[in-house]
Amino acid sequence: MSDGGPDQVAEAVCSRAGCRAAANWRIDWRNPRIHAADRRKTWVACDEHVGYLREFLAARDFPVAVAPLDAAEATR
Repeated sequence: MSDGGPDQVAEAVCSRAGCRAAANWRIDWRNPRIHAADRRKTWVACDEHVGYLREFLAARDFPVAVAPLDAAEATR
């Protein structure tokens, strides 16, 4: 997800395959085997899939941080 501002946050769709629900969470992660420490990727998730996506990444020993997805964060 790129920093497209508040409109993009309002239209964010869950990253779980096949899910078209509105995203309410951001999941920041990286694969330490191929990404430098300052490189982060972001997935977004609906309430139903935030736990699933977090566990999917954590099971691979990827550093993961979950935070609410809101317009204030998109404008940082």
